[in-house]
Amino acid sequence: MFGRSKTTNDQLADEALTPAREGAKNRPTPKRRDQQAARRQPLVVADRKEAKQIERQKRREQLARTRKALETGDEAGLPPRDKGPVRRYIRDYVDARRNLGEFLLPIMLIVLALSLVRQQTIFTISVALTWASVLAVVVDSVLMWRGLKKRIVAKFGADALPRGAVAYAVMRVFQLRRQRMPKPQVARGQYPS
Repeated sequence: MFGRSKTTNDQLADEALTPAREGAKNRPTPKRRDQQAARRQPLVVADRKEAKQIERQKRREQLARTRKALETGDEAGLPPRDKGPVRRYIRDYVDARRNLGEFLLPIMLIVLALSLVRQQTIFTISVALTWASVLAVVVDSVLMWRGLKKRIVAKFGADALPRGAVAYAVMRVFQLRRQRMPKPQVARGQYPS
């Protein structure tokens, strides 16, 4: 009859008549409403405090994974701005090179200390030192990028340069080597091939 539920004997008889096939599903297709009900979750969690703690814990774990990837250079855990072979090549090239941009911050600290002295000649020297160091860093960065761009085009092709690659390289040049993230993976002078 229609709508009649099967008894245990009927189920056993059906199983005996239709044995389980290898590779087949061997069960009835679930009803859509049952599947949707199983996936349904409330929009607002009943215990907001607990949900907040769980979200905070997940965020902490994700930040810890990202931090570890930044320290070890693990490509899978890096943020999107640092992923990819071209970005890694840029990082390795900048880290292998001695850059004048690294010394800009210490020079600026010296200039700041010199500017506190109330003497006209020292002030003039500090201003000249500031502009000379900025000009030297700009020239060094332009020369660095020209050489790096040639190497990237030779290795990866002309269309492989990602957007923002110049800014990525130059910003890495201005950071002190010990404070760069992701941490340098190559020694000085060990240029990537």
